[in-house]
Amino acid sequence: MSYSQHPEQHFIHRTGWLRASVLGANDGIISVTSLVMGMAASGASTHTLLITCIAGLISGATSMAAGEYISVKSQADIEEADLKFEAQELDRNPHLELKELTQIYIHRGLSPELAHEVAVQLTAKDALAAHARDEIGIVDATSAKPIQAALYSALSFSMGALFPTLSILFTPEQYIESSVIIVGVISLALLGALSSYYAGTSLWKGSLRVTMSGILAMAFSSWIGSLFQVTPL
Repeated sequence: MSYSQHPEQHFIHRTGWLRASVLGANDGIISVTSLVMGMAASGASTHTLLITCIAGLISGATSMAAGEYISVKSQADIEEADLKFEAQELDRNPHLELKELTQIYIHRGLSPELAHEVAVQLTAKDALAAHARDEIGIVDATSAKPIQAALYSALSFSMGALFPTLSILFTPEQYIESSVIIVGVISLALLGALSSYYAGTSLWKGSLRVTMSGILAMAFSSWIGSLFQVTPL
């Protein structure tokens, strides 16, 4: 008997790297652009703005990598502890664990007989994997990957922070502030659309959500910076 192909494209496997990448790029654009706008509003020189931008890029990228690694590593530690505990329970009380798995499938809509048969077969194949997936909720597509998350965060933050940096480098001094704003808004809109594309959601909604949040952050930073006045050397 032949079976027709029925390919389906799901997006859940992108959760780990997409979340870290979007968070990093969004933070890179907003934080560094807001930092530059705040300094520009205070009257800082172009040289000061460039140094501020580079410092924000380096410190932000390293901070994002460290923070993301620690955060996701904590999740990985919890998953590892749960798996270790579940493995011990499978050794100590295999019959109780089988009943527990059966009850899970009954709650999901299977008849008691079918639920028991499914639990028996899955336990025979890989008991720990079955309990990890159906009892604890740990699946490979969404499991914690600390190093991957840290690398994606650092790289995406750096890429996001490059936009305001390049704006300062290639814009005449009298237009720097407006250029940084325009480039920041455009880059946020593109980031929102790109992240929505990879998440399989509306490009317009994602773009608008990211852009509006960034504009609010940049406007607030600019207002704070305007409260101070820096005398150029």
